[in-house]
Amino acid sequence: MIILGSLLILCVLLLIGVSVPLSFGGVLVFIGVFGGHDVTGFLPTGHWKMNSIVLLAIPLFILAGAVMERGRIAAPLVAVAELLVGRLHGGLSAAAVFASGIFGSISGSAAATLTCIGSIMMPHLKAANYPRGPAAALIVSACPLGLLIPPSSSQILYAWVAQQSVLKCFLSTVVPGIILITLLCVVNYVLMRKADLKLMEKPASFPQEFARRGGRAFPALLMPFIILGGIYGGIMTPTEAAGVAVIYALPVGFFIYRGLTVDNIWPTLRYAGTTIGVVMLMVFVVVIVSRFLVFEDIPGMAEELIFSISDNPIVILLMVNLVMILIGMLMDDISGLLLSAPLLLPIVQSVGMDPVHFAAVLGVNLGMANITPPTAPLLYLGAKVTDTPVSEMLKPTLIMIVFAWLPTLMLTTFVPQVALWLPNAVFG
Repeated sequence: MIILGSLLILCVLLLIGVSVPLSFGGVLVFIGVFGGHDVTGFLPTGHWKMNSIVLLAIPLFILAGAVMERGRIAAPLVAVAELLVGRLHGGLSAAAVFASGIFGSISGSAAATLTCIGSIMMPHLKAANYPRGPAAALIVSACPLGLLIPPSSSQILYAWVAQQSVLKCFLSTVVPGIILITLLCVVNYVLMRKADLKLMEKPASFPQEFARRGGRAFPALLMPFIILGGIYGGIMTPTEAAGVAVIYALPVGFFIYRGLTVDNIWPTLRYAGTTIGVVMLMVFVVVIVSRFLVFEDIPGMAEELIFSISDNPIVILLMVNLVMILIGMLMDDISGLLLSAPLLLPIVQSVGMDPVHFAAVLGVNLGMANITPPTAPLLYLGAKVTDTPVSEMLKPTLIMIVFAWLPTLMLTTFVPQVALWLPNAVFG
């Protein structure tokens, strides 16, 4: 009974707009008052779990993302993508997809990717007569690529919770990310095929223009190579790489792209600090709730319930996907991951799924859930960033979910090599 009451309180608090940390805090209060548990007994567990050098990478990547967002690092990436595909029908919106993938690999954040790429690309798309609703929906649908293209903060958290290799979890989402980029571009072409678009003019000298824009974008493009090369080359740990990302982003933002100034560096640091505080508080609270769930053997009860419905592995994986989508619709990717991983990992392992494989499935699920109505936090943020009513974005977003995100999810779930090929190729 206490479990049902906790779930009901959590859902009600989230639906009425209470922040995720406070919602989980309300659950803890309910458990302490009505469940007969001494919640303070779980506090040392939260402190112990938070005392992790791997977890230190999260605030550092958040700080790096904030510096890159204010440092105008996304603009030259967009310029290169526009040059490559902007002269094709629907190419300008496809450039937004490629730019989201590249910037997502730098920032590791779906929200930061949406804010940067959306604010830069949407004025260009409007000027080129792109339909406002489908264009905004495409930007929103592409922004969770920041969760799939490494380095991803979500995958660092999953590796920490599941006690897996961070590098293997990074690699597990690369192929699903490429599949998703391809399918989004295909769906975008179909949606834009009848639109009367203004195509970009061919530059007088393509090689010269490409060299100019590429040179301008080189410092931004170099960043993921430094981070990932350092990690996979064994030179840096993910936490050290996150620190290097901050150190690299500051001079690039100040002296190369000049988006950072003496006037805006303090608001940038304050914004990053606020975000870090919220995220780390949320991690602490959700870890305590997760510990309570394990203490009450909720994962075992959930496994027993699912297997009582069916023992078919395909049906079980479909039910697990549905649970993850529902969780992701109610909360952001980090809290959804922290709740889903300890609850569902034992279930998928019981049907033979590798934990690294599950990292990719979880990443795609939470990315799709964050843009899926009725809650869809990224959809509503995208409406503000692109100045587009949600009503105009709803239909094209659903189309992209059905024909891009859902096929990617099914392939990632039921074709293990989609997630495991790259980790196996690198690590053997």
